[in-house]
Amino acid sequence: MVGPSRPQFVLFGSSIVQLSFGNGGWGSSLSEIYSRRADVILRGYYGWNSRRAVQVLDDIFPKDASVQPSLVIVYFGGNDSMGPHSSGLGPHVPLPEYVENMKKIALHLKSLSKTLRIIFLSCPPVDEVRVRSNASAYFSELVRTNELCKKYSDACITLCKELDIKVVDLYSALQTISDWETACFTDGIHLSAEGSKIVVKEILKVLREATEWSPSLHWKSMPVEFAEDSPYDLVAADGKRTLNPSTWNFHWESQWD
Repeated sequence: MVGPSRPQFVLFGSSIVQLSFGNGGWGSSLSEIYSRRADVILRGYYGWNSRRAVQVLDDIFPKDASVQPSLVIVYFGGNDSMGPHSSGLGPHVPLPEYVENMKKIALHLKSLSKTLRIIFLSCPPVDEVRVRSNASAYFSELVRTNELCKKYSDACITLCKELDIKVVDLYSALQTISDWETACFTDGIHLSAEGSKIVVKEILKVLREATEWSPSLHWKSMPVEFAEDSPYDLVAADGKRTLNPSTWNFHWESQWD
């Protein structure tokens, strides 16, 4: 642990989380947006479902930790929603069990701290054509359909309403652009840079509109680390003062609100 301590934002989930720091991913964008404000911590596990997540909750989020996260963003559902394999093996989790697992995750996180905030991401759609065309000799048939994705997404959203947890409806959000099948995914399943931008905007919207959360976790409302003026900053054109760069963000590809 390096200091000074900052609020911790933990991203917890399967491959859409693990891969979120590459390819212009949503995790890397959040890390940039919250630079000097919060530490974005990656806890993503390729191929995992909600069943495996429940098994390690105490390891990843121990109740006796001296510091608890300020925000946890949770995503499971894409692997759970895959069609079951005839062998009984594989990532598929029946819908009722998926809901119960997500509830266990939510209640565990709620128990960690009264000030810990939670956002769930619901199951996104897939590009079914590309998923079928990307068949690999290493795997049995991958049964991923938008009918299944929608059922698991809706179930996640319903659960979040029951538990008063913020949720991003990824199934709907990613389909707001006309060419979403090709624009939002790298392989029909995992997010492209364009898809990740949508995820970031939706997360920031939740954080901006959560006015009941005190303190606010929207980046514009959070204090900036070492924001004081310094005579060692770059000198202004008039040669009489320095320019404080602590809140400069003009280097961002786009302006996040």
